[in-house]
Amino acid sequence: MVSASLLAGGCAKKAVPTEEMKPAAEVPAVKKADVGERMGGMESLDSDPYSAKNAKISEGRTHGPMLPVYFDFDKSDIRDDQKARLEGNGDFLGAHTKVVIAIEGNCDERGTNEYNMALGERRAQTAKTYLTNLGIADDRLFTVSYGEEKPLLYGHDELSWAQNRRADFVIR
Repeated sequence: MVSASLLAGGCAKKAVPTEEMKPAAEVPAVKKADVGERMGGMESLDSDPYSAKNAKISEGRTHGPMLPVYFDFDKSDIRDDQKARLEGNGDFLGAHTKVVIAIEGNCDERGTNEYNMALGERRAQTAKTYLTNLGIADDRLFTVSYGEEKPLLYGHDELSWAQNRRADFVIR
């Protein structure tokens, strides 16, 4: 009888604490070596997630002289520091009138899959609208959202998340 009560008492469920999402500003800094390990030895990354050096990470997704555009957490508007990148992409597309591109919206891992798919689509559409306002024909720009499905970095920190919140420009 005593063992039965111990067994029954051992099965009681514990309350699982839930974690709240912290704003990006509260996330501790990442050491370069940590990032280097995740990137397979690329230890020369800058600690600034938006630097030109770190933008080279995404050259495999964004084609040619075009550059990816990065977004703030949970935002789809074009940041002031990213407008020159879009204008450069527009210059390239204006000079190469036969080029057709897919604008791929991406998100970091935070949020549900459904929410991130919609956010990725809004990011791609915002970039497309910016380019059409620069005079690039709408029929040369296609959008797709990958949500959180195609991260560049797999870390769970601000540096990784910042690199994953982007729109890529892929020549079709």
